[in-house]
Amino acid sequence: MTDHVEFTPDTTNTLQLRDAFGRFATGVTVITAQTAVGPLGMTANSFSSISLDPPLVMWAPGNGSRRHDAFVAAPRFCIHVLGADQFELAAHFATRGDGFDAFETHLDDQDLPLFNDCVARFICEHHAAHPAGDHTMVLGRVAHASFASRPGLVFEQGRYGQLAADA
Repeated sequence: MTDHVEFTPDTTNTLQLRDAFGRFATGVTVITAQTAVGPLGMTANSFSSISLDPPLVMWAPGNGSRRHDAFVAAPRFCIHVLGADQFELAAHFATRGDGFDAFETHLDDQDLPLFNDCVARFICEHHAAHPAGDHTMVLGRVAHASFASRPGLVFEQGRYGQLAADA
């Protein structure tokens, strides 16, 4: 039997809550937008599909991020679901918002920066933004989507990896 840590979340045990949240494996995304300061990127694992009709997705930048306000105000953004071989892209945009020239990118017809060869890509129009504690939930209406059949990059318990193939 494994040991379980039991607690009631409060301001004294936020690291335990973060550790508990980290047990949920997620895909890894990089969000891009064209902003008043130029193209910006941000790594996020707070991404979810919300609705098929209308086609809505959600992601949540942290309020403390220097890039927060630019992303919340962006009229368009792109969510790139990363492949298992795109760790460097995730690591780069986890700490920096610029440096697109280090990766294969192109601009769409409205200057939105797009990464090539992602597992999935969702070009979105800003639909709504809602305060959510220390983050902001940003809803996007998907205007265009694409996907490929290959393994995605996964984040769990502070580590990156990929799922093992079925036996």
